[in-house]
Amino acid sequence: MSSTDKKNYMLPIVVMILLFGMISFVTNLAAPMGVVLKNQFGVSNAMGMLGNLANFIAYAFMGIPAGLLLQKIGYKKTAMIAVAVGFVGVGIQYLSGGAGSFAIYLVGAFIAGFSMCMLNTVVNPMLNTLGGGGNNGGRLIQTGGTFNSLCATLVPILVGALVGDVTRANITDVYPVMYVALGIFAIAFIILSVVSIPEPHMVKKEKNGEKDKYSALSFRHFILGAIGIFVYVGIEVGIPGTLNLFLADTSVAGLDATSAGFVTGTYWFLMLIGRFIGASIGGKVSSKSMLTVASGLGLVLVLLAIFLPIATKVSMPVFQSVNGSLSFGMMEVPINAMFLVLCGLCTSVMWGGIFNLAVEGLGKYVAAASGIFMMLVCGGGILPLLQNLIADNVSYMASYWVVFAGLIYLLYYAVSGSKNVNTDIPVE
Repeated sequence: MSSTDKKNYMLPIVVMILLFGMISFVTNLAAPMGVVLKNQFGVSNAMGMLGNLANFIAYAFMGIPAGLLLQKIGYKKTAMIAVAVGFVGVGIQYLSGGAGSFAIYLVGAFIAGFSMCMLNTVVNPMLNTLGGGGNNGGRLIQTGGTFNSLCATLVPILVGALVGDVTRANITDVYPVMYVALGIFAIAFIILSVVSIPEPHMVKKEKNGEKDKYSALSFRHFILGAIGIFVYVGIEVGIPGTLNLFLADTSVAGLDATSAGFVTGTYWFLMLIGRFIGASIGGKVSSKSMLTVASGLGLVLVLLAIFLPIATKVSMPVFQSVNGSLSFGMMEVPINAMFLVLCGLCTSVMWGGIFNLAVEGLGKYVAAASGIFMMLVCGGGILPLLQNLIADNVSYMASYWVVFAGLIYLLYYAVSGSKNVNTDIPVE
Protein backbone atom coordinates (compact mmCIF):
# COMPACT_ATOMS: atom_id res chain seq x y z
CA MET A 1 0.00 0.00 0.00
CA SER A 2 1.51 3.34 -1.03
CA SER A 3 1.83 6.38 1.21
CA THR A 4 -0.93 8.05 -0.81
CA ASP A 5 -3.26 5.13 -0.15
CA LYS A 6 -2.47 5.32 3.54
CA LYS A 7 -3.32 9.03 3.57
CA ASN A 8 -6.58 8.44 1.75
CA TYR A 9 -7.51 5.58 4.09
CA MET A 10 -6.77 7.42 7.34
CA LEU A 11 -10.40 8.43 7.98
CA PRO A 12 -11.77 4.89 7.38
CA ILE A 13 -9.09 3.58 9.74
CA VAL A 14 -10.15 6.06 12.44
CA VAL A 15 -13.82 5.12 11.97
CA MET A 16 -13.02 1.40 12.27
CA ILE A 17 -11.03 2.01 15.46
CA LEU A 18 -13.96 4.00 16.93
CA LEU A 19 -16.28 1.11 16.10
CA PHE A 20 -13.82 -1.25 17.78
CA GLY A 21 -14.28 0.75 20.97
CA MET A 22 -18.06 0.74 20.66
CA ILE A 23 -18.07 -3.05 20.36
CA SER A 24 -16.18 -3.30 23.63
CA PHE A 25 -18.29 -0.75 25.49
CA VAL A 26 -21.59 -2.49 24.76
CA THR A 27 -20.27 -6.06 24.98
CA ASN A 28 -18.48 -5.56 28.29
CA LEU A 29 -21.57 -4.05 29.88
CA ALA A 30 -23.01 -7.59 30.07
CA ALA A 31 -20.51 -9.11 32.53
CA PRO A 32 -20.64 -6.46 35.32
CA MET A 33 -24.41 -6.36 34.84
CA GLY A 34 -24.29 -9.96 36.12
CA VAL A 35 -23.79 -8.57 39.64
CA VAL A 36 -26.82 -6.29 39.20
CA LEU A 37 -29.06 -9.04 37.82
CA LYS A 38 -27.91 -11.52 40.47
CA ASN A 39 -28.90 -9.20 43.30
CA GLN A 40 -31.98 -7.51 41.81
CA PHE A 41 -33.64 -10.80 40.85
CA GLY A 42 -32.05 -13.09 43.47
CA VAL A 43 -30.54 -15.52 40.95
CA SER A 44 -27.35 -17.62 40.91
CA ASN A 45 -24.00 -16.61 39.44
CA ALA A 46 -24.74 -18.65 36.31
CA MET A 47 -28.18 -17.02 35.91
CA GLY A 48 -26.64 -13.60 36.44
CA MET A 49 -24.40 -14.27 33.44
CA LEU A 50 -27.36 -15.06 31.16
CA GLY A 51 -27.26 -11.50 29.84
CA ASN A 52 -23.66 -12.15 28.80
CA LEU A 53 -24.74 -15.46 27.22
CA ALA A 54 -27.60 -13.77 25.33
CA ASN A 55 -25.18 -11.16 23.98
CA PHE A 56 -22.65 -13.70 22.76
CA ILE A 57 -24.98 -16.47 21.61
CA ALA A 58 -26.28 -13.98 19.03
CA TYR A 59 -22.94 -14.43 17.28
CA ALA A 60 -23.79 -18.08 16.61
CA PHE A 61 -26.90 -16.97 14.71
CA MET A 62 -25.51 -13.87 13.00
CA GLY A 63 -21.88 -14.74 12.22
CA ILE A 64 -22.30 -16.34 8.79
CA PRO A 65 -25.19 -14.05 7.70
CA ALA A 66 -23.02 -11.07 8.67
CA GLY A 67 -20.21 -12.37 6.46
CA LEU A 68 -22.61 -12.83 3.55
CA LEU A 69 -24.04 -9.36 4.16
CA LEU A 70 -20.54 -7.91 4.08
CA GLN A 71 -19.89 -9.54 0.71
CA LYS A 72 -23.18 -8.35 -0.82
CA ILE A 73 -23.56 -4.77 0.45
CA GLY A 74 -20.06 -3.91 1.70
CA TYR A 75 -18.48 -2.53 4.87
CA LYS A 76 -20.29 0.80 5.11
CA LYS A 77 -23.89 -0.41 4.77
CA THR A 78 -23.24 -3.44 6.99
CA ALA A 79 -21.80 -1.18 9.69
CA MET A 80 -24.72 1.26 9.49
CA ILE A 81 -27.26 -1.56 9.83
CA ALA A 82 -25.27 -2.91 12.79
CA VAL A 83 -25.26 0.47 14.53
CA ALA A 84 -29.04 0.85 14.09
CA VAL A 85 -29.64 -2.65 15.49
CA GLY A 86 -27.34 -1.88 18.42
CA PHE A 87 -29.29 1.27 19.25
CA VAL A 88 -32.47 -0.82 19.41
CA GLY A 89 -30.80 -3.49 21.57
CA VAL A 90 -29.47 -1.07 24.18
CA GLY A 91 -32.79 0.78 24.07
CA ILE A 92 -34.64 -2.41 25.02
CA GLN A 93 -32.18 -3.00 27.88
CA TYR A 94 -32.96 0.52 29.05
CA LEU A 95 -36.70 -0.22 28.95
CA SER A 96 -36.13 -3.38 31.04
CA GLY A 97 -35.09 -1.14 33.93
CA GLY A 98 -38.42 0.67 34.03
CA ALA A 99 -40.30 -2.60 33.62
CA GLY A 100 -38.14 -4.40 36.19
CA SER A 101 -38.04 -7.38 33.83
CA PHE A 102 -35.23 -9.91 33.61
CA ALA A 103 -36.69 -11.33 30.37
CA ILE A 104 -36.84 -7.95 28.60
CA TYR A 105 -33.22 -7.29 29.56
CA LEU A 106 -32.18 -10.63 28.03
CA VAL A 107 -34.03 -9.78 24.79
CA GLY A 108 -32.18 -6.46 24.61
CA ALA A 109 -28.82 -8.15 25.25
CA PHE A 110 -29.57 -10.68 22.50
CA ILE A 111 -30.41 -7.96 19.95
CA ALA A 112 -27.32 -5.96 20.96
CA GLY A 113 -25.32 -9.12 20.31
CA PHE A 114 -26.50 -9.14 16.67
CA SER A 115 -25.11 -5.63 16.32
CA MET A 116 -21.76 -6.46 17.92
CA CYS A 117 -21.39 -9.49 15.66
CA MET A 118 -21.97 -7.45 12.49
CA LEU A 119 -19.57 -4.73 13.63
CA ASN A 120 -16.87 -7.27 14.46
CA THR A 121 -17.36 -8.79 11.01
CA VAL A 122 -16.63 -5.38 9.50
CA VAL A 123 -13.81 -3.93 11.60
CA ASN A 124 -11.42 -6.89 11.78
CA PRO A 125 -10.98 -7.67 8.05
CA MET A 126 -11.18 -3.95 7.26
CA LEU A 127 -8.30 -3.06 9.58
CA ASN A 128 -6.31 -6.10 8.43
CA THR A 129 -6.82 -5.08 4.78
CA LEU A 130 -5.99 -1.40 5.32
CA GLY A 131 -2.84 -2.48 7.12
CA GLY A 132 -1.78 -4.56 4.12
CA GLY A 133 -2.10 -7.93 5.88
CA GLY A 134 0.81 -9.70 7.56
CA ASN A 135 2.47 -8.10 10.59
CA ASN A 136 1.25 -4.61 9.62
CA GLY A 137 -2.33 -5.81 9.37
CA GLY A 138 -2.01 -7.41 12.78
CA ARG A 139 -0.51 -4.21 14.18
CA LEU A 140 -3.50 -2.17 13.00
CA ILE A 141 -5.89 -4.66 14.63
CA GLN A 142 -3.85 -4.34 17.84
CA THR A 143 -4.21 -0.54 17.60
CA GLY A 144 -7.97 -0.91 17.31
CA GLY A 145 -7.79 -3.31 20.22
CA THR A 146 -6.10 -0.63 22.32
CA PHE A 147 -9.12 1.65 22.04
CA ASN A 148 -11.31 -1.41 22.56
CA SER A 149 -9.55 -2.04 25.88
CA LEU A 150 -9.89 1.59 26.96
CA CYS A 151 -13.68 1.31 26.67
CA ALA A 152 -13.61 -2.11 28.35
CA THR A 153 -11.67 -0.60 31.26
CA LEU A 154 -14.28 2.09 31.85
CA VAL A 155 -17.42 -0.08 31.81
CA PRO A 156 -16.97 -2.19 35.01
CA ILE A 157 -15.63 0.87 36.82
CA LEU A 158 -18.68 2.92 35.83
CA VAL A 159 -21.11 0.13 36.69
CA GLY A 160 -19.44 -0.50 40.05
CA ALA A 161 -19.42 3.21 40.91
CA LEU A 162 -23.09 3.63 39.94
CA VAL A 163 -24.30 0.52 41.80
CA GLY A 164 -22.50 1.25 45.07
CA ASP A 165 -24.32 -1.00 47.54
CA VAL A 166 -24.65 -4.35 45.75
CA THR A 167 -27.54 -5.45 47.98
CA ARG A 168 -29.73 -2.70 46.47
CA ALA A 169 -28.47 -3.03 42.88
CA ASN A 170 -31.02 -2.27 40.16
CA ILE A 171 -30.89 -1.95 36.38
CA THR A 172 -32.02 1.66 36.71
CA ASP A 173 -28.75 2.43 38.56
CA VAL A 174 -26.87 1.74 35.32
CA TYR A 175 -28.97 4.07 33.13
CA PRO A 176 -26.10 6.60 32.70
CA VAL A 177 -23.92 3.90 31.09
CA MET A 178 -26.76 3.04 28.72
CA TYR A 179 -27.15 6.73 27.81
CA VAL A 180 -23.48 6.77 26.84
CA ALA A 181 -23.91 3.63 24.72
CA LEU A 182 -26.92 5.10 22.92
CA GLY A 183 -25.00 8.29 22.29
CA ILE A 184 -22.03 6.36 20.86
CA PHE A 185 -24.34 4.55 18.46
CA ALA A 186 -25.99 7.78 17.31
CA ILE A 187 -22.67 9.54 16.68
CA ALA A 188 -21.21 6.53 14.87
CA PHE A 189 -24.25 6.32 12.56
CA ILE A 190 -23.82 9.98 11.58
CA ILE A 191 -20.10 9.53 10.91
CA LEU A 192 -20.66 6.38 8.86
CA SER A 193 -23.30 8.08 6.75
CA VAL A 194 -20.83 10.71 5.50
CA VAL A 195 -17.46 8.90 5.43
CA SER A 196 -16.12 7.12 2.34
CA ILE A 197 -15.00 3.55 3.00
CA PRO A 198 -13.20 1.31 0.44
CA GLU A 199 -14.96 -1.98 -0.32
CA PRO A 200 -12.26 -4.54 -1.19
CA HIS A 201 -14.27 -7.63 -0.29
CA MET A 202 -17.58 -7.09 -2.07
CA VAL A 203 -18.04 -10.24 -4.17
CA LYS A 204 -18.70 -10.02 -7.89
CA LYS A 205 -20.63 -12.73 -9.68
CA GLU A 206 -18.56 -15.65 -10.89
CA LYS A 207 -17.97 -15.82 -14.62
CA ASN A 208 -20.31 -18.21 -16.43
CA GLY A 209 -22.13 -18.78 -13.13
CA GLU A 210 -19.41 -21.19 -11.97
CA LYS A 211 -19.41 -21.97 -8.27
CA ASP A 212 -16.12 -21.90 -6.40
CA LYS A 213 -15.27 -25.39 -5.16
CA TYR A 214 -13.22 -23.98 -2.29
CA SER A 215 -14.17 -21.88 0.75
CA ALA A 216 -12.63 -20.52 3.92
CA LEU A 217 -13.37 -23.90 5.50
CA SER A 218 -10.98 -25.51 3.03
CA PHE A 219 -8.09 -24.14 5.12
CA ARG A 220 -7.13 -26.17 8.19
CA HIS A 221 -5.38 -23.27 9.93
CA PHE A 222 -8.53 -21.17 9.58
CA ILE A 223 -10.78 -23.85 11.11
CA LEU A 224 -8.42 -24.27 14.05
CA GLY A 225 -8.19 -20.47 14.36
CA ALA A 226 -11.99 -20.13 14.45
CA ILE A 227 -12.06 -22.66 17.30
CA GLY A 228 -9.30 -20.59 18.88
CA ILE A 229 -11.50 -17.50 18.79
CA PHE A 230 -14.33 -19.46 20.46
CA VAL A 231 -11.91 -20.40 23.23
CA TYR A 232 -10.21 -17.01 23.45
CA VAL A 233 -13.34 -14.90 23.84
CA GLY A 234 -14.54 -17.31 26.52
CA ILE A 235 -11.24 -16.75 28.34
CA GLU A 236 -11.23 -12.98 27.86
CA VAL A 237 -14.76 -12.60 29.22
CA GLY A 238 -14.66 -15.43 31.77
CA ILE A 239 -11.61 -14.21 33.68
CA PRO A 240 -12.96 -10.75 34.64
CA GLY A 241 -16.64 -11.78 34.67
CA THR A 242 -16.17 -14.46 37.31
CA LEU A 243 -13.58 -12.31 39.09
CA ASN A 244 -16.16 -9.54 39.52
CA LEU A 245 -18.69 -11.99 40.98
CA PHE A 246 -16.00 -13.50 43.23
CA LEU A 247 -14.87 -10.16 44.62
CA ALA A 248 -18.42 -8.85 45.11
CA ASP A 249 -19.44 -12.00 47.04
CA THR A 250 -19.28 -10.70 50.61
CA SER A 251 -19.15 -14.25 52.01
CA VAL A 252 -15.95 -15.03 50.09
CA ALA A 253 -13.81 -12.01 49.13
CA GLY A 254 -15.75 -9.40 51.07
CA LEU A 255 -15.41 -6.39 48.76
CA ASP A 256 -18.27 -4.08 47.87
CA ALA A 257 -19.52 -3.80 44.28
CA THR A 258 -17.65 -0.54 43.68
CA SER A 259 -14.30 -1.98 44.78
CA ALA A 260 -14.94 -5.18 42.80
CA GLY A 261 -15.65 -3.07 39.72
CA PHE A 262 -12.43 -1.10 40.14
CA VAL A 263 -10.33 -4.26 40.48
CA THR A 264 -12.00 -5.80 37.44
CA GLY A 265 -11.53 -2.57 35.52
CA THR A 266 -7.80 -2.85 36.21
CA TYR A 267 -7.78 -6.16 34.28
CA TRP A 268 -9.15 -4.31 31.25
CA PHE A 269 -6.65 -1.49 31.83
CA LEU A 270 -3.81 -4.01 31.62
CA MET A 271 -5.34 -5.25 28.37
CA LEU A 272 -5.13 -1.66 27.17
CA ILE A 273 -1.43 -1.51 28.12
CA GLY A 274 -0.77 -4.89 26.52
CA ARG A 275 -2.48 -3.92 23.28
CA PHE A 276 -0.57 -0.66 23.14
CA ILE A 277 2.67 -2.63 23.47
CA GLY A 278 1.42 -5.17 20.92
CA ALA A 279 0.62 -2.40 18.44
CA SER A 280 4.06 -0.87 19.00
CA ILE A 281 6.02 -4.07 18.36
CA GLY A 282 3.57 -5.72 15.95
CA GLY A 283 5.60 -4.77 12.88
CA LYS A 284 8.69 -6.51 14.27
CA VAL A 285 7.32 -9.43 16.30
CA SER A 286 5.18 -12.06 14.60
CA SER A 287 1.63 -12.86 15.71
CA LYS A 288 2.78 -16.45 16.29
CA SER A 289 5.48 -15.38 18.77
CA MET A 290 3.16 -13.03 20.65
CA LEU A 291 0.42 -15.64 20.95
CA THR A 292 2.90 -18.30 22.13
CA VAL A 293 4.35 -16.11 24.88
CA ALA A 294 0.93 -14.77 25.96
CA SER A 295 -0.63 -18.25 26.22
CA GLY A 296 2.32 -19.68 28.14
CA LEU A 297 2.43 -16.82 30.64
CA GLY A 298 -1.35 -16.95 31.05
CA LEU A 299 -1.13 -20.64 32.01
CA VAL A 300 1.31 -19.83 34.80
CA LEU A 301 -0.80 -16.96 36.18
CA VAL A 302 -4.04 -18.98 36.16
CA LEU A 303 -2.36 -21.93 37.94
CA LEU A 304 -1.10 -19.58 40.66
CA ALA A 305 -4.62 -18.14 41.07
CA ILE A 306 -6.16 -21.61 41.36
CA PHE A 307 -3.73 -23.05 43.91
CA LEU A 308 -2.90 -20.12 46.20
CA PRO A 309 -5.21 -19.69 49.24
CA ILE A 310 -7.93 -17.04 49.06
CA ALA A 311 -7.15 -16.02 52.64
CA THR A 312 -3.77 -14.65 51.53
CA LYS A 313 -4.15 -10.92 50.90
CA VAL A 314 -1.91 -8.57 48.95
CA SER A 315 -1.99 -4.86 48.20
CA MET A 316 -2.11 -4.05 44.52
CA PRO A 317 -2.55 -0.82 42.54
CA VAL A 318 -6.06 -0.50 41.12
CA PHE A 319 -8.26 2.23 39.74
CA GLN A 320 -10.00 4.19 42.47
CA SER A 321 -12.34 7.15 42.61
CA VAL A 322 -11.04 9.98 44.77
CA ASN A 323 -13.19 13.11 45.04
CA GLY A 324 -14.95 12.24 41.81
CA SER A 325 -11.76 11.69 39.77
CA LEU A 326 -10.11 8.43 38.72
CA SER A 327 -6.64 7.60 40.00
CA PHE A 328 -4.49 4.64 40.98
CA GLY A 329 -4.38 3.60 44.61
CA MET A 330 -3.47 0.54 46.67
CA MET A 331 -6.22 -1.92 47.59
CA GLU A 332 -6.02 -5.13 49.60
CA VAL A 333 -7.36 -8.08 47.61
CA PRO A 334 -7.05 -11.89 47.67
CA ILE A 335 -3.75 -12.86 45.99
CA ASN A 336 -5.75 -14.88 43.46
CA ALA A 337 -7.35 -11.68 42.19
CA MET A 338 -3.95 -10.11 41.57
CA PHE A 339 -2.81 -12.97 39.31
CA LEU A 340 -6.12 -12.99 37.44
CA VAL A 341 -5.90 -9.23 36.85
CA LEU A 342 -2.38 -9.73 35.46
CA CYS A 343 -3.87 -12.11 32.88
CA GLY A 344 -5.10 -8.97 31.13
CA LEU A 345 -1.58 -8.48 29.81
CA CYS A 346 -1.76 -11.92 28.20
CA THR A 347 -5.25 -11.76 26.71
CA SER A 348 -4.52 -8.31 25.28
CA VAL A 349 -2.69 -9.52 22.17
CA MET A 350 -4.56 -12.78 21.58
CA TRP A 351 -7.49 -11.57 19.46
CA GLY A 352 -5.34 -9.81 16.88
CA GLY A 353 -2.84 -12.66 16.87
CA ILE A 354 -5.43 -15.40 16.32
CA PHE A 355 -7.35 -13.44 13.67
CA ASN A 356 -4.20 -12.51 11.79
CA LEU A 357 -2.86 -16.08 11.80
CA ALA A 358 -6.22 -17.57 10.83
CA VAL A 359 -6.87 -15.37 7.77
CA GLU A 360 -3.28 -15.30 6.52
CA GLY A 361 -3.19 -16.60 2.95
CA LEU A 362 -7.00 -16.70 2.50
CA GLY A 363 -7.15 -13.91 -0.11
CA LYS A 364 -10.67 -13.64 -1.57
CA TYR A 365 -12.08 -15.83 1.20
CA VAL A 366 -11.31 -13.30 3.97
CA ALA A 367 -14.82 -11.72 4.08
CA ALA A 368 -16.61 -15.08 4.34
CA ALA A 369 -13.99 -16.24 6.85
CA SER A 370 -14.70 -13.19 9.02
CA GLY A 371 -18.37 -14.14 9.22
CA ILE A 372 -17.54 -17.70 10.32
CA PHE A 373 -15.04 -16.25 12.75
CA MET A 374 -17.71 -14.06 14.32
CA MET A 375 -20.09 -17.00 14.68
CA LEU A 376 -17.54 -18.65 16.97
CA VAL A 377 -17.34 -15.55 19.19
CA CYS A 378 -20.36 -17.11 20.94
CA GLY A 379 -17.73 -18.81 23.10
CA GLY A 380 -17.73 -15.57 25.09
CA GLY A 381 -21.18 -16.52 26.37
CA ILE A 382 -20.91 -20.31 26.55
CA LEU A 383 -17.60 -20.78 28.35
CA PRO A 384 -18.28 -18.15 31.08
CA LEU A 385 -21.66 -19.81 31.71
CA LEU A 386 -19.92 -23.17 32.11
CA GLN A 387 -17.34 -21.50 34.33
CA ASN A 388 -20.00 -20.04 36.62
CA LEU A 389 -21.90 -23.31 36.83
CA ILE A 390 -18.67 -24.73 38.28
CA ALA A 391 -18.36 -21.67 40.52
CA ASP A 392 -21.88 -22.27 41.86
CA ASN A 393 -21.33 -25.97 42.50
CA VAL A 394 -17.63 -26.21 43.41
CA SER A 395 -15.81 -22.91 43.95
CA TYR A 396 -14.84 -19.72 42.16
CA MET A 397 -11.19 -20.72 41.77
CA ALA A 398 -12.03 -24.25 40.59
CA SER A 399 -13.98 -22.66 37.73
CA TYR A 400 -10.72 -21.31 36.32
CA TRP A 401 -9.77 -24.80 35.14
CA VAL A 402 -12.03 -23.94 32.18
CA VAL A 403 -9.73 -20.99 31.44
CA PHE A 404 -6.64 -23.16 31.91
CA ALA A 405 -7.87 -25.73 29.37
CA GLY A 406 -8.59 -22.93 26.89
CA LEU A 407 -5.07 -21.54 27.25
CA ILE A 408 -3.61 -24.99 26.54
CA TYR A 409 -5.47 -25.01 23.21
CA LEU A 410 -4.31 -21.51 22.29
CA LEU A 411 -0.70 -22.49 23.00
CA TYR A 412 -1.14 -25.47 20.65
CA TYR A 413 -2.60 -23.24 17.94
CA ALA A 414 0.25 -20.74 18.23
CA VAL A 415 2.97 -23.39 18.08
CA SER A 416 1.51 -25.78 15.50
CA GLY A 417 -2.12 -25.33 14.45
CA SER A 418 -1.64 -21.93 12.79
CA LYS A 419 0.55 -23.25 9.96
CA ASN A 420 -1.09 -22.96 6.53
CA VAL A 421 -0.95 -26.47 5.06
CA ASN A 422 -3.31 -25.62 2.15
CA THR A 423 -1.10 -23.31 0.11
CA ASP A 424 -2.14 -25.09 -3.10
CA ILE A 425 -5.64 -23.54 -3.02
CA PRO A 426 -5.97 -20.52 -5.39
CA VAL A 427 -7.04 -17.39 -3.47
CA GLU A 428 -7.04 -14.63 -6.11
